[in-house]
Amino acid sequence: MSETSIVAAEAAHFGAMAGDWWDPDGASAMLHKLNPVRLAYVRDRIDQHWSVDECALRPLTGKRALDVGCGAGLLCEPLARLGAEVTGVDAAPELIAAARDHAAAVGLGIDYHAVGVEALDGAYDLVTAMEVVEHVADPAAFVRSLAARLAPGGLMILSTPNRTALSRLMTITLAEGFGRIPRGTHDYDKFIGPEQMAELLSNAGMVVSDVKGIAFSPTRGLHLSEDLRLNYLVAARWLA
Repeated sequence: MSETSIVAAEAAHFGAMAGDWWDPDGASAMLHKLNPVRLAYVRDRIDQHWSVDECALRPLTGKRALDVGCGAGLLCEPLARLGAEVTGVDAAPELIAAARDHAAAVGLGIDYHAVGVEALDGAYDLVTAMEVVEHVADPAAFVRSLAARLAPGGLMILSTPNRTALSRLMTITLAEGFGRIPRGTHDYDKFIGPEQMAELLSNAGMVVSDVKGIAFSPTRGLHLSEDLRLNYLVAARWLA
C-alpha cells in the first residue's frame, strides 16, 4: 500500500479554488449543482441501510461520519445537520481552512484535518468519498484505506465519473472546455467504471449494495438515474 493517496499536483489544483468554494457561481459551481443530487442519494442509503424513518430530521444521531476529500465542507455540513459527529479530511490545507471558517460561521462543529485518509485512526459508521477516487495516487490502496476506517455494520458511499465516451465528452470536452469546470480538473485515463469499482471494493473485503447514476438533461439538469454513463454513486457494506 502506498504511504499516501495524495497527489501533490491535485491538492494544489483544488486548493487554488478555496477562495470561492462556497460561491455557487464560482469555480466550484458544478459541485454546488451536484451536491443536492448526491445528498439525496446519501439520505436514501442511510434510510435503507439503518432502516430509518425517511421523515426523521436527524437520522445520523449517535453515528460518526467521515468525508474524505471533503473540500470546503459541501457534504460535511449537511451530514452534521443530519445528526452525525462529522470528520472531514482533504489534501489541500487551503480548503480545510475555508471549511473551518464556513462551519464556524454557521455554527457547526466539524472536525477538519488537512491529511490523507491513511493518517486517520478510529472507525466511522458512514464513510463518503465524492469525486475523489479518480484523483488519488493508487485507487486500490485508497479504497482499502477507506475500508479500514469503516466500522462493522457501516456504510460507504463513493461517487465518480464513469469511464465512457459520454463522460469524457461532458466532463472534459464540454465542461472544462467551456469553463464550467476549471481546466485540468480531470484525467480521463484515471476514470473508473462500475465494474472496476466493484472489484476494488471486493478486494477490500466489501460488497456493493447499490449503484445509481447521475445523469444530465436540459430540462432536469443533474439528477439521479438508472443511466450510469456520465457519473455514478455506489453504496457498499462489509461482506458478511
